[in-house]
Order: sequence, then C-alpha cells, then structure tokens
Amino acid sequence: MKKLTLILMAVVLGILLTVPAFAFGPGEGRGTGEGIGPGGGRGPDDGKGECHCSKPELWKLNLSDEQKTKIEALQTAHLKEVRPLREKVFDKSVELRRLWLQVNPDKDKITAAQKELRILRDKMEDKATTLRFEIRKVLTPEQNEKLANSHWGRGPGFGPRGSMRGNDRHCPGMEMCP
Repeated sequence: MKKLTLILMAVVLGILLTVPAFAFGPGEGRGTGEGIGPGGGRGPDDGKGECHCSKPELWKLNLSDEQKTKIEALQTAHLKEVRPLREKVFDKSVELRRLWLQVNPDKDKITAAQKELRILRDKMEDKATTLRFEIRKVLTPEQNEKLANSHWGRGPGFGPRGSMRGNDRHCPGMEMCP
C-alpha cells in the first residue's frame, strides 16, 4: 500500500509541476525568439525565408535581393555594436532596482544611476537613428517616399514613438532590430 501511495503521489506531483508549462500553450512566449522577420514565421513569406527585413514597413517596399542583403548587413552590424550597450542598460537597471529596494535608499546613488541609464539609452537611440539613415541610403527615392508615408518606426499605443513604453515591443530604444 505504501508503494502504491508513493507512486501515486509522485505522478500527481509530476503533473502539478508540468501543468504550468503547458498552461501557456504554443506560441511566442516570453523568450528571446526571432519575432517578426526571417525564421519568425510572421512575415509576408510565413517564415519561408523570402523576406529578410525586420519591419513590416520594409516588406512593402519590394526590395531587391541586393537591398535586402545590404539592410541585413546593416542590422547585423548594428546589433553587434549595440549589444554591449544593451547589456549595460540591463545591468544598470538591475542596479537601480536594487538601490530602490534598500531600506534607506541613497538619493545620490539613485540619481547617479538614473543619469547613467539615460546616457546609455541616449547612445542606443543615437545608434538606432544612424541605422535608420543608413537603411534609407540603400533605398530608392520612391521607396523612401513610400516608407515616409508608412509611419515607419511608429507602432500602436501612446507616446511620441507610438508605444506605451518607448519602443520596447521588439528592442528597447531601437527602431529596427531583427
């Protein structure tokens, strides 16, 4: 009887521990998946690899293969350049949270951490702006006009950039990221 009870409890415990994993069902989840773009399966090519642009606005421009390749190269270089900044922003955000969680938070330390965080975000924003200008150089005048009319970089929501918290739907502080 003890053996049967033990086995039954092990099975019930196993089920209880796995149910939350299945509760979300299939989908994107909160991981670092590709999202929109190549391999993401949400573009006009349904993930078949025909379109290599990260933003739907660029998909609509009928880019040549050469343009797609150049834009991909620009985005890849941008991501490599911005990765250390993103890591610093994350680290500084964690530090700031820890400072606020102290029993007696130090105003000077918090203010200094916030300033550093703003400087890092400004650098990321500047690099995103540079990337957008570089991408525009790859496009023809007609494509640039079409892009300007497509509200490139503005998504649904509130705020000057079109989302509730800046542009955090894909990558914080960046308009373009694969």
